[in-house]
Amino acid sequence: MEFNSSRIEDFKDIWVFCEQRHGHMMNTNFELISEGRKLADERGSQLVGVILGHDIGSLAKDLGGYGADKVIICDDESLKDYTTDAYTKVFCDLVMDKKPEVVLIGASNIGRDLAPRCAARLHTGLTADCTHLDIDMNNYVDFIATSSTLDLSKTTFKMEDTNLKMTRPAFGGHLMATIICPRFRPCMSTVRPGVMKKGEYSEERANACQVENYPVNIGKDELKTKVLEVVKEAKHMVDLIGAEVIVSVGRGISKDVEKGIQLAKDLADAFGNGVVGGSRAVIDSGWLSADHQVGQTGKTVHPKIYIALGISGAIQHKAGMQDSELIIAINKDEKAPIFDCADIGINGDIFKIVPMMIDSIKEVKNNK
Repeated sequence: MEFNSSRIEDFKDIWVFCEQRHGHMMNTNFELISEGRKLADERGSQLVGVILGHDIGSLAKDLGGYGADKVIICDDESLKDYTTDAYTKVFCDLVMDKKPEVVLIGASNIGRDLAPRCAARLHTGLTADCTHLDIDMNNYVDFIATSSTLDLSKTTFKMEDTNLKMTRPAFGGHLMATIICPRFRPCMSTVRPGVMKKGEYSEERANACQVENYPVNIGKDELKTKVLEVVKEAKHMVDLIGAEVIVSVGRGISKDVEKGIQLAKDLADAFGNGVVGGSRAVIDSGWLSADHQVGQTGKTVHPKIYIALGISGAIQHKAGMQDSELIIAINKDEKAPIFDCADIGINGDIFKIVPMMIDSIKEVKNNK
């Protein structure tokens, strides 16, 4: 059947493009598979993981364990290292043949390169850098009720809408926009790493997952680039997404920025496994580099302990950390919005309170 992106009745199933590098799966894949499972259940369709690469057959089982009903493998030596032309050709051929309704891709460097090229070639829409996804309209309305300032009593929703609702930050995170693609398929989105929660692994689901090896048809004349060598650059980056303890600073350190950041580092070090984060105001002011940013326009985190020092708690920041297991907020403003989502709120000066916290942690450790 000829591929026509406007014949939406021809499309079905939820797909996740699963990125691998040198035979290792990216953690974002399992987050997207878990989220895709939710969407597939809402739609009543299959969830399919797609892997491109070379000698990658052993990677399929893990995707099944996190919820994939089926994994399609495109294995060819030309796909060993990522190149835009090879991956775009093979993935688009696969989409045109199988016709998925939804395609999710991680918003990594590779995903951000691949997704728009595929969307253009498939003549469909793409929503970049999504932070929330829904198909079921009731679930979407619940999300709006808890995550926005809209007055729902004055808002009309088309409850029969079954398009994928793709929500992402807009205008530098000051607004949230929900985008749909009603006239073309597949609905495509790149999803920010760390935003979706990884589900529980199931050995039973892993064993039940079907695996299909899809033939790769790509000629040498179709490849415009060739990877001759891969050189890894060593660069220290803060791992906010994988951290168990995050100590973030906000505009409240402005009276002594250097000391405020040092206190955050000392507190993070006192826990033994903590890292330092920051609000957008801190990043925009140049006090910390962009890899420290927590929030809608930064990273979404789920640590065991999140400590907010001098952070007022704008909705954009809370969206990036409100699912932390334990939230401790310290702020001189007793009406700061951050206290609304904090498990423990301390109204006071961080420059006085944080040193006492550090001493208390050290004392407990020494007693043990």
